[in-house]
Amino acid sequence: MKKFTVPTRDEVSESNQVLFDSLKKGLGFVPNLYATIAHSDNGLAKYLAFQSAKTSLSNKEKEVVNLVVSEVNGCRYCQSAHTVLGKMNGFSDEEILNLRSGHSSIAKLDALVKLAKDVTENKGRVAPDTLEAFYTAGYTDGNLVDVILQVSDKIAMNYLHNLTEIPIDFPLAAELEVA
Repeated sequence: MKKFTVPTRDEVSESNQVLFDSLKKGLGFVPNLYATIAHSDNGLAKYLAFQSAKTSLSNKEKEVVNLVVSEVNGCRYCQSAHTVLGKMNGFSDEEILNLRSGHSSIAKLDALVKLAKDVTENKGRVAPDTLEAFYTAGYTDGNLVDVILQVSDKIAMNYLHNLTEIPIDFPLAAELEVA
């Protein structure tokens, strides 16, 4: 099987070098998964534009989706990156593990995490009671569309890492205990 490598700044197109510089300035480094997208001359710019587009979801809600989708898809890279981002958005270690398991002690976030998990596991065909709970929690049709877009963002990254298996450059997320 082909061994994927993480390209360096010198190995990517000039337009991607500019994006590397911007990422390094903003984050302090270029995450390996972003660098891997730069194998494509257009992929990194396209992904960053999609990821940073306006949404009705708060950063905390986006992390709820990112954590559960990454767990469902078994992406250790994204579990690790979003554990860091989840903490930056106010979640405790215990809350992060609960979200990855598909539940939250906060009712509104519980409805969101259950919907995102159901969407991911069932390819958009969610149980009627899961969808009803999402709306009962106060979410709207617009929020539903934004959840689907957030799920698709995370699935793309999960699949890219699961296929390439590039090194994880975040502190490794704890494994969930299997009951």
